[in-house]
Amino acid sequence: MRAFVTGGTGFLGTHLVSALVARGDTVTCLVRSPDKAALRAWQGVRLVRGDLDDAAALRDGCAGADVIYHLAGRIAARNLDEFMAANRDGTAKVLEAAAVQPPRRFVLVSSIAAAGPTLPGVPIDETRPPRPVTPYGKSKLAGELLLRSVSFPCTIVRPPVVYGEWDEALLGLFKLARGGVIPLFGDGSQEISVIYGADVADALIAAATSERTAGRVYFATHPETTTARRLAEAVGHALGKTLRFLPLPAPLARAALWTIGSLAGLIGRASVLSSERAAEFLAPAWTCRADALRADAGWQARIDLTTGLGRTAAWYRRQGWLK
Repeated sequence: MRAFVTGGTGFLGTHLVSALVARGDTVTCLVRSPDKAALRAWQGVRLVRGDLDDAAALRDGCAGADVIYHLAGRIAARNLDEFMAANRDGTAKVLEAAAVQPPRRFVLVSSIAAAGPTLPGVPIDETRPPRPVTPYGKSKLAGELLLRSVSFPCTIVRPPVVYGEWDEALLGLFKLARGGVIPLFGDGSQEISVIYGADVADALIAAATSERTAGRVYFATHPETTTARRLAEAVGHALGKTLRFLPLPAPLARAALWTIGSLAGLIGRASVLSSERAAEFLAPAWTCRADALRADAGWQARIDLTTGLGRTAAWYRRQGWLK
């Protein structure tokens, strides 16, 4: 197939492009930085320089594509408007470019944040109405809703917490674990679904290549859930460290998030740690089920948490990200 990928040099995009190349697909990537793309050492990938505001670059990338994978967006922003500009309006611009020569499938990578938090012991499926509680989640849902207005087949995939090689978000937890002390929002009992990056890439390809997935929304996750504390313990195990935990009660956690977000704002930076994300970090659970994607596309996650974190830790060390 001929595939066009936005966000190809990001964490998930890197895994997806590598998987597409391994399949023998012809791949075009929208990139802001050719130098960053060069670090991926891809062979035979066509690069289109530009971003989501570059209509000509988007038309170039979309032209002739059998499948368009839209991964580009923001996970951190200073306010709702910035989230919407990237995750809603950016999606609209890619859809507009795609409509010139409609693809066989358009795949949007959304997030469990668009669905909203869950209850302990009750992972949700796609039948539950979405209830986002953060600006990020609301912007991802807004992007999803745009797909209802197009005439070509679309599929939405919502991953939960994703980790693996090239991930800079979980790198912070690895660095804390290396020091031996981990702060926890609340008591660490928050239940979470997780998935390894390469498994997400396989899920996206399965969603794009199955006829039954057209017009559907799917969660993609490993069937085993964990908790915030057990995730941190597993990171410590991957590093050979025994950890001490510093629980942050909800009021203290909210104050810490407000302080970090405010300091980032003062220097013009966006941070995933901010008061707007308190509802996310302090929710009792973020868990989901991937039964529908398994039934419709024959996909299931292959890499368990212990194996995936071990691979991630080894890669961080080889790259010099974790010394």
